[in-house]
Amino acid sequence: QVQLVESGGGFEQPGGSLRLSCVASGFSFHYYDIGWFRQAPGKEREGVSWISSNYGSTYYTDSVKGRFTISRDNAKSTVYLQMNNLKPEDTAVYYCATGRRVRGLDPETYDYWGQGTRVTVSS
Repeated sequence: QVQLVESGGGFEQPGGSLRLSCVASGFSFHYYDIGWFRQAPGKEREGVSWISSNYGSTYYTDSVKGRFTISRDNAKSTVYLQMNNLKPEDTAVYYCATGRRVRGLDPETYDYWGQGTRVTVSS
């Protein structure tokens, strides 16, 4: 059974940092691309970052470039999202996701989603 469990969310002041983790189980983790998405209150879900299964190719949406870093540890079946210089507009529930035919941050190509971890950025 595929399972994705996010953690690391919380409350942070603007300019602060948080590191989110996504621990995967139930599938061959190293073969799968992983994406991070977020959904702010009253807004649609947004793709944040993606990392490929091999060679660790990455992609970031424009609003987080230079501030967020995605990485993966295949030995631990874990993907991380390091978030620096946080802004109030980063406030959202963050989800990790994966699928067999992932295409970048197209949510329709993701089959499995975690339960999310909440990030609140406020002074």
